[in-house]
Amino acid sequence: MARRHRIKIKTPVEIVKMRAAGHAASAVLVELSQALAPGRTTKEIDTLAAELMRKHDCKSTVIGYRGFTGQICISLNEEVVHGIGGPRIIQHGDIVKLDVTVTKGGWIGDNAATYAVGEVPPETKRLLMTTEEALYQSFQYAKAGLRLSELCGAIEDYVKSQGFSVVRDFVGHGIGRDLHEEPQVPNYRPQGKSPTLEPGMTIAIEPMVNAGVAGIKILSDGWTVVTMDKKASAHFEHTVLITDGEPELLTARPREATAEILGL
Repeated sequence: MARRHRIKIKTPVEIVKMRAAGHAASAVLVELSQALAPGRTTKEIDTLAAELMRKHDCKSTVIGYRGFTGQICISLNEEVVHGIGGPRIIQHGDIVKLDVTVTKGGWIGDNAATYAVGEVPPETKRLLMTTEEALYQSFQYAKAGLRLSELCGAIEDYVKSQGFSVVRDFVGHGIGRDLHEEPQVPNYRPQGKSPTLEPGMTIAIEPMVNAGVAGIKILSDGWTVVTMDKKASAHFEHTVLITDGEPELLTARPREATAEILGL
């Protein structure tokens, strides 16, 4: 039987460092989102991400990670996650997922959001709003003493109530000095006993929601994940600290960013 790794509880000093990394990650994401426009390539956005990371005194956590070649993950439309910046041109009506993960002072901040570039169909707007709301619904259960399964189940329940599908092949995760720590944080209610949340835990919660079926496939580059039916997918993420009271968003940013770009 494989040995279960212990969930790491951060000390007060470590939490201060996690806050700094989270703040840098969210700042880069927000500033990068403001550069999204028709005619720009995904490579240009990726290059700008590196410039913004230098500005905020941090560096990409993902470049070189298991051979990944981008500064960030940038995924369009039917691409779910792990897209790599390249020659693809962003078009009016695209939805763009920016997943920004940075290391600052040896600690990691991870966050993501999906943005509409120009006008998109009402159902696509609803997909984005549902995915972001599912993330925020989960925070009600990101509290000490509750089971992780309650948090995960809240995401699945809300997404299903809106008629969309959660991706099951990729999940959220614990985070700290390492990008992927225990526990795994699926976007569906896991089977069996799940961990009890404790103050000092830091987790990346990241609903990935498909407009159609939940099935996905990975493209020939070995990274880019797309929906099986080629319908749109959305992704939102925050790094969250479990406390003695309400959860703290270490990657806090204005929630209205999505509504602003959508014109809602």
